Amino acid sequence: MLPTELMRQIDTQLAHVWMVRTFLKHSEEAQEDDEVAEVHRELYDYMLALGAPLQAGDADQYLRIARKKLAKLRRATALFTEIQPEVSTHTNFQMAAASLRAAVGRIEELLAEG
Repeated sequence: MLPTELMRQIDTQLAHVWMVRTFLKHSEEAQEDDEVAEVHRELYDYMLALGAPLQAGDADQYLRIARKKLAKLRRATALFTEIQPEVSTHTNFQMAAASLRAAVGRIEELLAEG
């Protein structure tokens, strides 16, 4: 797969990550739980780091940063997956955790392919 296509496919997955991040950021639980706030900040930081190379169309730089910061994205996903049942068992939180795991899993696959 060409780097530009890989960048676009990863960015599509980040749209899902963005929605989870937005849901968490605006939840009451994020106001009350430092770990939930940490998760939404880490998700944002990952996406923010990729914004400039995406806008510049610099796929090589985008992919370099995406790989470099992948461990942080994994940790945020693992943390949310771990704490989600304690934070809330509401379906919205369960689906947010499932969505985040799926999107990050696909990002990992795409980076491994490229």
